[in-house]
Parts: sequence; C-alpha cells; structure tokens
Amino acid sequence: MGSWALLWPPLLFTGLLVRPPGTMAQAQYCSVNKDIFEVEENTNVTEPLVDIHVPEGQEVTLGALSTPFAFRIQGNQLFLNVTPDYEEKSLLEAQLLCQSGGTLVTQLRVFVSVLDVNDNAPEFPFKTKEIRVEEDTKVNSTVIPETQLQAEDRDKDDILFYTLQEMTAGASDYFSLVSVNRPALRLDRPLDFYERPNMTFWLLVRDTPGENVEPSHTATATLVLNVVPADLRPPWFLPCTFSDGYVCIQAQYHGAVPTGHILPSPLVLRPGPIYAEDGDRGINQPIIYSIFRGNVNGTFIIHPDSGNLTVARSVPSPMTFLLLVKGQQADLARYSVTQVTVEAVAAAGSPPRFPQRLYRGTVARGAGAGVVVKDAAAPSQPLRIQAQDPEFSDLNSAITYRITNHSHFRMEGEVVLTTTTLAQAGAFYAEVEAHNTVTSGTATTVIEIQVSEQEPPSTGGAPEPPAAARAGGSPTAVRSILTKERRPEGGYKAVWFGEDIGTEADVVVLNAPTLDVDGASDSGSGDEGEGAGRGGGPYDAPGGDDSYI
Repeated sequence: MGSWALLWPPLLFTGLLVRPPGTMAQAQYCSVNKDIFEVEENTNVTEPLVDIHVPEGQEVTLGALSTPFAFRIQGNQLFLNVTPDYEEKSLLEAQLLCQSGGTLVTQLRVFVSVLDVNDNAPEFPFKTKEIRVEEDTKVNSTVIPETQLQAEDRDKDDILFYTLQEMTAGASDYFSLVSVNRPALRLDRPLDFYERPNMTFWLLVRDTPGENVEPSHTATATLVLNVVPADLRPPWFLPCTFSDGYVCIQAQYHGAVPTGHILPSPLVLRPGPIYAEDGDRGINQPIIYSIFRGNVNGTFIIHPDSGNLTVARSVPSPMTFLLLVKGQQADLARYSVTQVTVEAVAAAGSPPRFPQRLYRGTVARGAGAGVVVKDAAAPSQPLRIQAQDPEFSDLNSAITYRITNHSHFRMEGEVVLTTTTLAQAGAFYAEVEAHNTVTSGTATTVIEIQVSEQEPPSTGGAPEPPAAARAGGSPTAVRSILTKERRPEGGYKAVWFGEDIGTEADVVVLNAPTLDVDGASDSGSGDEGEGAGRGGGPYDAPGGDDSYI
C-alpha cells in the first residue's frame, strides 16, 4: 500500500545552475553534490540533507520558489524543516540563491520526494445508508451502485477491500457485493415483503488484503434495505383453503334463503361472510365488490364496500343461484372472482325456538328505570334472550322480543331493561315472546329475575328462596316452580315448594335446591305453596301477595 516509486518528469530532477557557460568546474560558484532526495512521510529528519559549497565572498539563501517553511539553511547546510506528509505535499523544493555583493551568482534547486506510506484509515462518506428496494426488483440487478458505497482513502495508491456482513439473519442470501474490490450491491434472489420487509448489513472496508498485515486500517458503515411491496397479487377471497404467501386457493361461499320471503338482514354464508383483501397486504388497496353474473331477476344486492349480500326480491319457488362475485382493487389494477351458491328452499314456517326453557337474571334492589338486567351466571354481562329459527339462521335477525305480562321490565333487542325503580327485593317472573317478523312464528320462554339487596356477586348461584319458605317445617331445601295451570287472570302462579313435592304434582321446576334451610312448612298442596310464596316476594297483582307471570 502506498507508492514505492514515483515517475518524475526529467525537468523536476535537474538542478538548474545559473552560471556562465564553461564555468561548471570553477570553484567560484555554489554547488551541491546531490540535488534529489527521497524521504518517507512522517519521518523526522534531523541530519542535514546536503552540504552546500559556497565560495569565499558569497552567501547562500533560500529563494522565493522554495516550498514555504519546508527548509532552512544553517551555515552552509540544507536542513528539512518539517515532518513531510505525502497527502499534504508529495514533492518539496528548495531554491538556493548564491549571491556576491547583492549580485546573483548561482541558482540551484534541490528536490525532496515524499514517499507515501499507509498511515490513513479509509472513510465512508456516510455512517448509515437507508434505501428502498422494490419487491419486484429483478435478480442480479444492482441495487446500490459502486459509486455510492465506495470509501475514500487519503493514501492515494491504496487498494481497498470490501466485506458485507449480515446483521439480519439470512439477509446474505438476498444481497452480495459484486466483488471484493467493487462494493456495488447486487440482488441474488427474489424479495418477499412479507417474509423480510427489511434487512440490515455492516459494510466493512480494509486497506490491506488481510487482517494480519501491518499497518492495516478499517472502516465500517451500516446499510438498511427496506423492501417496498409491489402489486404482485390480486385480491384474495378469504379464508384461503391454501396459501403459501404467493397463491391463495380462494373461498367459495354457500347460503340459503326461504322461498316467498325477503330477509331483513345480510345472508349468513358458509364458511363466512364474503370478504376479500388485497393479496399484497403491504399495499392493502380497498376492495370493491360487485355481482357480474348469475343474479337472476336482480334477486340479490351486494354492498360494494362491505361485501354483504342481501335479498332484494323474494324467490317464488325453490331454485339454485350461482353468483359470480368480483372483488376489485380500488385502483382498478387487479381483481379476483369467486362463486357464491345460494339455495332458495321452501320454508316449513317453523316457529322460532329458545335454547333454554328458563333464563335467570339479576338486578340490584333500588335500580331505577332503564337498568340492564345482568346474567345471573355471569353478573358482569347483560342477560341476553335469544331465539333461533330452526330452518334458516338468516331469519334470526328478523326475530323481535317483548315481555307479555310484566310492567316492571321491557325488552330492548335481546336485552332486558327495568321500567321502574325496584324498591323491594325478591324474585320476579316474566314471559318473553319471540316473534319472527318474516314468518310470523312465535315462541315464549320464562325469565326469573332476582332483585338482590346488593350488586350481584361475580359468580352465579341459585336464587335465595323467600323467607316464608324457610320459616318452618322439616325439609332441608326448597325449589321454585310454576304450576302448569293457568290462572283466570292470566299467567302462571310462581310459588316456592319444599323438596317433598309429590311426583304426581303437575309443576315445572325453575331452580334446583342448593340452600340449606332451617325448616319449611309441608307443601303437599297448591294452597300451602301459595302461603309459602307470600313470604317476602314482591307484589305484582293488585291485592295479591304472589308473583304472577
């Protein structure tokens, strides 16, 4: 490393003597025995470079052409006055003027060639370079040209050696340098934005071929490559039955509608609602949906933004619709198509069904109007009453609910709300009717609402029986039941009985006995049950002490 030999123009190595012709051998002129020297940079030369022969009566001085501050003359000797630095000045010149009585007699030139040594580390013009690389860049393309990654070395003739070291695991599989002396960055394999959205490298440069060479200097810089997603993939209808990140075998959707009815809400499809997303998730273009084939008589409408499929016209008779649905990127660059199969099936008109015969809720005593009744089994959640159409789940959204026989509560959708302040603790029973607004089918269920003295606990349990049920007698547990016989004024009688109910009793059990009681009156008859039910339960019917539903 460094220049070990310099080619000098002939004139630079010639001492120019201004003297009359034919007088070279005469002693009355100044002379030196050598006028060209070589000195390695950074060398402190303390010895004189050369002795100057100065005739008697003459004096020698440095001329104006001398390198400033580089030389001095002591006596008749020329000294180097500086520690030479090749990068600052590679050639030093001393102009020697010999004069006699103010008249120039001789002019000499002495040259010092400064030899380069490897004393400077290379430097990159940046510490960190961050660039964006398109995902669809062709393999073997130059990602960063050599001129942008080259380091600079003030040692002019140094040859630099470059190494690329990965900081992101596996990054070296994707990028490399063109050669050890050419730091252009090249792409070696296709990029995948989802697999490796960015990669980081150390770029190292050394001014010697190996590490063990002395002297040797290095420098490093950081390269950050951010992969920019390219629009390579069309929209994908989800869920994919297979996907490897490049290809999606798209979902096909299936559903059914009842003949003769218009559904009030979007169709429920399998394996899920119509939904597509940009296959290039890094770009994530919005998807626009449309039906472009199979929509006989304009029976269906698809929402262009959500993909929800709704029925616009009733289907008079059973048939099968094969809808081709397009999902197109908002920039119109790419689109995909999937099939939606909808069966129009004759509906039997079955009424809705409740999955439970009895629902239990709880609310704090003193709760005002508009308070949500909580689920007794999960007191942090509202009690939800949900019926289902046994034939078409699409019709579930057409079911409405109302409480038929109790003025203290009302339905808001599937949730039970209070309509007044509940001042007395106890159990209320209410009948909820589900009405399918499409098929007109109805069904009913019962809610047991426990009004407690305090906020319901975090875990559910059986409701506390009325105090009268615990007032005396021998049974150790009680249970609440509904008599199946309707009362003349409407509804059923809700009463508490002990465990010794006979098997012949025509009753519906509302809760399993879980509480130990000190005693209760024998309850072998309905009248005894009525007496038990009056022990602390809230009043519902005017003039009566029992709760009716």
